Amino acid sequence: MQITRQADYAVRAVLHLARTGNAERAATSTIAKEQKIPASFLAKIISQLSIAGLLHTARGARGGVTLAREPKDITLLEVVEAIDGPIQLNECVQATGVCSFEENCPVRAVWCDTQNELVRRLKSISFSDLMLPAA
Repeated sequence: MQITRQADYAVRAVLHLARTGNAERAATSTIAKEQKIPASFLAKIISQLSIAGLLHTARGARGGVTLAREPKDITLLEVVEAIDGPIQLNECVQATGVCSFEENCPVRAVWCDTQNELVRRLKSISFSDLMLPAA
């Protein structure tokens, strides 16, 4: 399993904004350059994050992008799911009746537990946590 490149770029863009602070808008061109994200790709990511309520955008000479909430109130899970949708290791984890082995599957419980742990972990990490120096 691997998150998409778009989700990775979204995480880097939000982390950049978290480090910038809410008092100052960041130009998307600056984010793209400093985070090595193609500008056209970043525009789509910014739009998705804005629709998800994670960013505020403003156009014009004094325009730019800011976080919609404090970094401590935005989780890694929110950003990944805003781009990639809900985390789903296997379709049988979210829906019943999709697998003929469902009643006797020895692996389904592993998929469910693993997905729950991954979601819990990503939900527990805020962008203020990511700004702390590595231990």
